[in-house]
Amino acid sequence: MPPTTGEPAADLTGAQAPDRVLTLPNLLSVLRLLGVPLFLWLLLGPHADGWALLVLMLSGLTDWADGKLARLLNQTSRLGTLLDPAADRLYILCTLIAFVVRDIIPLWLAALLVGRDLVLACTLPVLRRYGYGPPPVHHLGKAATFALLYAFPALLLAEGHGTPSDIARPIGWAFVIWGTGLYLWAGVLYLVQVVGLVRAARAGGAAGGAAAAAEAAHP
Repeated sequence: MPPTTGEPAADLTGAQAPDRVLTLPNLLSVLRLLGVPLFLWLLLGPHADGWALLVLMLSGLTDWADGKLARLLNQTSRLGTLLDPAADRLYILCTLIAFVVRDIIPLWLAALLVGRDLVLACTLPVLRRYGYGPPPVHHLGKAATFALLYAFPALLLAEGHGTPSDIARPIGWAFVIWGTGLYLWAGVLYLVQVVGLVRAARAGGAAGGAAAAAEAAHP
């Protein structure tokens, strides 16, 4: 049975993901990436939490806009499929680093989330060896990223004083708990996909080798 998830590496340059660079969605993704060092500096340098919160909100807005425009303008591209999740991962990583430095979240929580991504990164060479690119992001992974990217502004707002901070604190930690759980579960499903792809590729290779041997034995 052929694999039902993931795309062969050869298909990544096909019609579904053309090699276009200069598109409006890609420009928005690049702007998001350029905002990452600014966001980190605002958090760790002057502790300008209000401006950092604004950058994070603009990042979320452009994240929604680039996907919407890519579909609306038919400007999906291979570069775009790489830039968009890369920007999400960088914002999550930088936020975790800054929040640990400022004692907003515990170190073990950041290590858990970063460790998940490191484990999944190790599967990419394995997939490439069997001719596959990364499996497509599923809805659970998107929901996890969504929850975490909503949790961070709430936790940042909770660092202040007054009623808004008191309201934001439980909301932020609720999103952290749900986001972390979904993030880890999405990672487990990703690993299951990888195992399925590798097994299917090996089974296909073994079947092909057996057929070739049988044909050679009975010309």
